[in-house]
Amino acid sequence: MAFLLPWFVSSSALPFLFLICGTWAQQAFRTEPRNLTVRMGATAVLRCEVLRPSGTVQWVKDGLLLGPERSLPGFPRYSMIGNPQRGQYHLQIENAQLEDDAPFECQAGQSESSGAIISSTAWVNVLIPPSTPYFEVDMAMPWVAGKKYTVRCVAPDAKPESKVMFYKDGVELTGAESFTMSGSKDKLLNTHAQVTVTALSSDNGRPLECHASSRALPRPVESAMTMSVHFPPRPPVIVGLERAEVRAGRVLLLKCVSHGGNPLASLHWTKNGEVMPTVWKEDVEEPKSTSVLQLKVTPADNQAVVSCESFNLVSPSPHSVSGRLTVLFEPAQVQLVGALAAIEGEDLGMTCFTSSSNPPAHIRWWLGHKEVNATAVATAEGDNGGMTTMSNMTHRVSREEDGVELTCEAFNKGTRFSKTRTAKLTVFYPPLNIWLESPPEDVPLRAGTTVRLICFSTGGNPTGTLTWFKNGRVVPDALRQTSFDRGAARELVLVLTASDNLATYRCDAKNEAKKIISAQTRLRVHFTAQSVTITTKQEELRRGETVTLECQSGSSNPQASIFWKLGTRRFQGVDEPPRNAPFGGVSVRSTLSLNLSSQHHNQRVICQAYSPALAEGANAFFKLAVLFPPEFQPEQPRQVQVEEGDVAAVSLLLSANPEEVSCVWQRGRATLVRGEGDPRYRWPDDVSLEIWNTTRTDAGVYLVECSNGEGVSQTSVSLDVLYAPDVEAAKDPVQVSLGGTADLICVADANPVVADMFSWEYLGEAEVEMGEDTQQDESAVLTIHGVTRAYAGVYRCTADNGIGRPGSTDVQLVVQFKPVLQKGAQWRKVASRGDGTATAEMLCQAEGIPRVDFTWEKNGARMDFANPRYQEQTWREGSIHTSTVRVVNVSAAWDYAVFSCTARNSLGEDRLDIQLVSTSHPDPPSSFRKVSSGHDSVTLEWIPGFDGGLLQKFRVRYGWAQSLSFLYVDVVPPGKPFFTVTGLQPSTAYNFSVNAFNAMGESSYADDNAVLTVTTEERPGAEEPPGGSSPSTYLVAVFTVVVVLLFNSLGCYLAVRWKRRRSQTGGVGGSALDGKKNEEEGSSHSTASASNKYESGERINAAAQRTLLVDSGSEADVYEGYAAGASHYYHQPSGDYRLPLGPHLEEMPRIDSGSHFYEDVGDKRVYQDMPPPFLPSFDPRLPHQRAQWTSAAHSQQVAEPLREPADARPPRRDSALPFELRGELV
Repeated sequence: MAFLLPWFVSSSALPFLFLICGTWAQQAFRTEPRNLTVRMGATAVLRCEVLRPSGTVQWVKDGLLLGPERSLPGFPRYSMIGNPQRGQYHLQIENAQLEDDAPFECQAGQSESSGAIISSTAWVNVLIPPSTPYFEVDMAMPWVAGKKYTVRCVAPDAKPESKVMFYKDGVELTGAESFTMSGSKDKLLNTHAQVTVTALSSDNGRPLECHASSRALPRPVESAMTMSVHFPPRPPVIVGLERAEVRAGRVLLLKCVSHGGNPLASLHWTKNGEVMPTVWKEDVEEPKSTSVLQLKVTPADNQAVVSCESFNLVSPSPHSVSGRLTVLFEPAQVQLVGALAAIEGEDLGMTCFTSSSNPPAHIRWWLGHKEVNATAVATAEGDNGGMTTMSNMTHRVSREEDGVELTCEAFNKGTRFSKTRTAKLTVFYPPLNIWLESPPEDVPLRAGTTVRLICFSTGGNPTGTLTWFKNGRVVPDALRQTSFDRGAARELVLVLTASDNLATYRCDAKNEAKKIISAQTRLRVHFTAQSVTITTKQEELRRGETVTLECQSGSSNPQASIFWKLGTRRFQGVDEPPRNAPFGGVSVRSTLSLNLSSQHHNQRVICQAYSPALAEGANAFFKLAVLFPPEFQPEQPRQVQVEEGDVAAVSLLLSANPEEVSCVWQRGRATLVRGEGDPRYRWPDDVSLEIWNTTRTDAGVYLVECSNGEGVSQTSVSLDVLYAPDVEAAKDPVQVSLGGTADLICVADANPVVADMFSWEYLGEAEVEMGEDTQQDESAVLTIHGVTRAYAGVYRCTADNGIGRPGSTDVQLVVQFKPVLQKGAQWRKVASRGDGTATAEMLCQAEGIPRVDFTWEKNGARMDFANPRYQEQTWREGSIHTSTVRVVNVSAAWDYAVFSCTARNSLGEDRLDIQLVSTSHPDPPSSFRKVSSGHDSVTLEWIPGFDGGLLQKFRVRYGWAQSLSFLYVDVVPPGKPFFTVTGLQPSTAYNFSVNAFNAMGESSYADDNAVLTVTTEERPGAEEPPGGSSPSTYLVAVFTVVVVLLFNSLGCYLAVRWKRRRSQTGGVGGSALDGKKNEEEGSSHSTASASNKYESGERINAAAQRTLLVDSGSEADVYEGYAAGASHYYHQPSGDYRLPLGPHLEEMPRIDSGSHFYEDVGDKRVYQDMPPPFLPSFDPRLPHQRAQWTSAAHSQQVAEPLREPADARPPRRDSALPFELRGELV
């Protein structure tokens, strides 16, 4: 405690210590520490000097003792300095910091000779300079010149407070205000100062400084910000408008420049107030904005005002400068108005117009190279501020001025450009001569002759226009006029007619000179009669009367003669004297009398006017309309045939005049009236009859009576309706007993009935030999002798007489036979657990006709279905009858029995015994056979045996015929009864076997361990070439034998080593020889003790070992499932399989390791354990699966043999199996 006292001395304890210690040499301060001010980072020394120090001297900082050691551990910046011999205990503080700003005391602790002493408190005042001041102003938004802004500056973390001042361009800003706030640490102060600044355009880009001065700093701390001030630009200036006038078509370059502004000015061009596309450039160094306008001057720009505006974001309004354009332009158009053609000796008046121009255009006239004086000139205001000019000119023309150019010239003094408009002058004068080319006037011409009249004309300007006239009328169809040198011609092509006889043809020639000259000719023409007309005075002509006809010919030159014709007969009429007729010809007349009959009706009587001089004539005919009653033609058909359903058109070949004939149809005694009765009867006209949708009942004789205003006639028509066969079965179905004779009869209703129109067809899937087919008129009989079940089914009788679609009917042949039950391994056993929780179902299916009834027995006794544990259900599909018995809560003691199903009908009965047993390993497959083979593959199939009540799979064993070992491959997909073994050698004999296995064991090999030997085919294209083997073939054979011997030697060596290793390790499951020995000794051997049930003494080669899914010499007890989605393992018992149940009173001695003998079975046979009641993937009891089994075997895809080994797993005890896999003993 004495040692600790110097560390805890205080002034209050000194008197107490003095009383205890008595008197001693008192220690005292020579120098006590005083208040000290020091700048941060400097070194401070607090002086403390003690006289007669006897106690421990140490410093106290703000009540905390710093320690007696002079180096003051824990305080790296603190140390005590001075000479301790002289009592100097000065406290030195290096690099003074804010934490050193505190009160300090110097203490001398109590000692044996003196009491403790404490100095007066000395304060260390540390001056802290401010951090770099910063502005509190957002300069992201620039200032606007002329506005006032408040600027704040903060000098942070100073002690004492700082003094803040603002400077702009080195001049202190007055009016600043400041205040202090707490700093980031205790004792530190932040000085906030603010000043109001008026933004000037000259301030842009200049600094604004904030100075913070403090006693802790030799000079103020500065911070600056750059002022960004927006101010408007100066007004713009346009360069390029110095000249007042500019010619149209020139490109005028105008430059607009605006200086100053922040931001720089945006420039816009306008013309007459419309904004023009503008691009400008900014020059930051000068600073200025420049925009160049390229203006292609057009007349529309005359007096246009071009302006340039400059502005920026802070412009109160845009600055603008403008200039006016004066555009000099020539007239765009010069137009001549007036007639450029005139008749010789007349005055020509023309006017010349110019469009707007600036200055106005001056007009001059030129006729050829001679200037013509204008008579009047006028100007007017035009477009675009210009003037239009108009000049009139009058001149008398002569023949020599024809074709001379008349020019109007418009001259612009401003642009010194002239524009002209020229046109040719046309002077008209009349033609000089005209003449014709034509036949002589005194030579007669024959009508129909082609005559060419040509008119010629010469002279005149323009060439005269020729026009043909006939008897003073214009001929419109003259050919087009043609021209030649100083003349014209026009041809008139005439095909002479009667009107050309003595006609005058004239040709006139005229042009724009309006003077006509003419030439003409006259023609003589011979022509036949222009017309022939036949008339009669009788209004109606009737059969048996006489008619008188009068024929008159038109004008002819010379006179014509008249002849009469009726058909091929020619008559001579009575002629009258000729008369004068038009066109200078004559007309003649003749009469003819005829006795009329019905054959004269619609015949033509011809009158011909013949001219001998011309050897031709004209004719006309008169059509006789003889009235007579209806008459039927000899060609009228007496019979009409029609197919049933078509339209029967009964047409009448009838003639009558008048043609309005009404006919009345009768069938038997019934009269067919239009619009009444059967709507199928229709009358397309007044005489014909149509029968729509004709039926066979419409056949018969139809009587028709027709009449008109002249009388009545009648006839008869027979209607024969043809129709397709309607076939019906005389008896359906036809039932016959097995072995009897069946007669299938069908009858057809058809028209016509033809020979060999019947045919028979069997509609079943199988092919059967059709019986005897006979036809008797409309009946057909199919006779089948010795009927078997294969003949049962539907037969189709078809009749075809060539009319419409063939008719058919189906006749079912029912073969009656006694019931036949489905039997086989999968039908005779049903497996289920006997623990009272499972449900089993026995299925009994029979085929028989007539109806089959079922009865069930259990162990020979009739079953009582009143017991709710037994439920029966029966149904029928065709000849297949099915009955099921469902056993609920199967008990091994009561339900493991023989259930007998009896199916019977009136022809007999059949019986099936079904054993309900426990689950077990599967029965061997049967009917193992080859489906097909190739050079490297063999496809096999078999019929699965009873699956033991569990999911069964199959394994194929194969090897060379002389090999001592086998390869094994599991069939994939699992449970399929077919497989293709691949990877075989060509032309090689292989032995194949197959067995089944499930979770409780495996079966023996199919067909009582029979071996199926198959030799693969030769490799395609491997035939030996003719001429024998070559030397190279022998070399290959010798090399192959050597390689085989080497591999056999290596295999023997490896086998010896493997046996030694097995004998050393002791083996797990024993060898195949051990298994054989066990069998010979009669021990109980499980079906899975050797997992694949290798035959005694067979060797295992490397390839076979890989197929067993093991990697050791022992044979596997676990097989991995390869079904889709399955990853579990199927257990194979490695020892004798015994059910873990105690002895039972009804249990008999075991006969075999996998079999049970049941006392309550009637025939005392041994039954294998049955599988649980679930259906496997393939069930041969079901007809549709049994029918598809063979086809599926041929269409299965080639499955690859199992390649990869699986980890061998230790065998499990029987008690480890699930309960439902253990089975039960009774």
